[in-house]
Amino acid sequence: MLSVSEQMAVIRRGAVEILVESELEEKLAESVKTGRPLRIKAGFDPTAPDLHVGHTVLIQKLKQFQDLGHQVIFLIGDFTGMIGDPTGKNETRKPLTREQVLENAETYREQVFKILDPGKTEIAFNSTWMGAMTSSEMITLASRYTVARMLERDDFHKRFTGQQPIAIHEFLYPLVQGYDSVALEADVELGGTDQKFNLLVGRELQKQVGQRPQTVLTMPLLEGLDGVNKMSKSLGNYIGITEPPKEIYGKTMSISDELMVRYYELLSDVDLTTLEKVRKGVAGEEGGMHPMEAKKALAHELVARFHGEDAARQAAQDFIQQFKQKEIPDDIPEVLLSADGPVWICRLLTDAGLVASNGEARRMVRQGGVRLNGEKVTDADLEVSLDGELILQVGKRRFARVKPA
Repeated sequence: MLSVSEQMAVIRRGAVEILVESELEEKLAESVKTGRPLRIKAGFDPTAPDLHVGHTVLIQKLKQFQDLGHQVIFLIGDFTGMIGDPTGKNETRKPLTREQVLENAETYREQVFKILDPGKTEIAFNSTWMGAMTSSEMITLASRYTVARMLERDDFHKRFTGQQPIAIHEFLYPLVQGYDSVALEADVELGGTDQKFNLLVGRELQKQVGQRPQTVLTMPLLEGLDGVNKMSKSLGNYIGITEPPKEIYGKTMSISDELMVRYYELLSDVDLTTLEKVRKGVAGEEGGMHPMEAKKALAHELVARFHGEDAARQAAQDFIQQFKQKEIPDDIPEVLLSADGPVWICRLLTDAGLVASNGEARRMVRQGGVRLNGEKVTDADLEVSLDGELILQVGKRRFARVKPA
């Protein structure tokens, strides 16, 4: 088992907040000393039949804990799913039927093992304990929190002050999610930033029953392909984990370099050293990985995770073929250039004969008319490494194949 500091470096990766970090370090120190793995919980309400990679941010963090030797618990909220999570909703959400929840839960169980090790994962359903709870026990649970505390939650507060209805059963949701941590004796609970209130309810309920309160770790909500809005099927900016390999590969290749770094941080299995090389590559720093190569590696990793290595290799070949057929003419001019280090993109365009001056090159970049290896260039100050063949494009018809001299 890694040391506490080494484990914390992995755990902090991509995390927004750890409450309380010093408590987690104490728990990890005890785990290292005793050999007892921590119990790491994340709950998922089966409200839709399929997952996209935004959903897998938490699952990736679970896998990191799993790789560190801890016991992960994938909690399927088949009971809470019938209540309906009110988080972020400006109106009462329609609860799902028992049949819908169970059907979606089975799909989740199948999809999650594309990431987690099934032999090291505890699958739990919160109907196991909530379904057995008597009405008097539920009333006792409800007595542990006040309406005033519930109204501290941002979405409840906004609906209350805006005179929007809040159903009584919605107040039960944070309590049930919190009680799940009591039932599972969780040491750590993961959730999105929008779940912070519910996660803290779990800490409070554990304290009330004499358990050591769980550490709360929040993860960001992943932006979609547009780099602006939260990933969502309704917005069409998603990568679905059950989509065909070609779709996953192509969508990953379409993201910006800056967004790619975030996807690496939250979705990839690469180690911290490789992650730093990806960051340096996008920043144009020495020792970095070329952004195009990094993007190809990420696309390969995601396809391989959900469809296997053979599918990933084929998707890469299909992408290259499609790129050549649709974007690049067969008879584009070839230019040999030499450089001691990275070359300014505007200088590269000028030296390749695609523009008359650096000023024109800068204008074309700002207008979105420049592509490097099929990817739109958005930074007029970009530094490009001449360590292999590059395909430059200006407008629709000006191309150059640049090779190191």
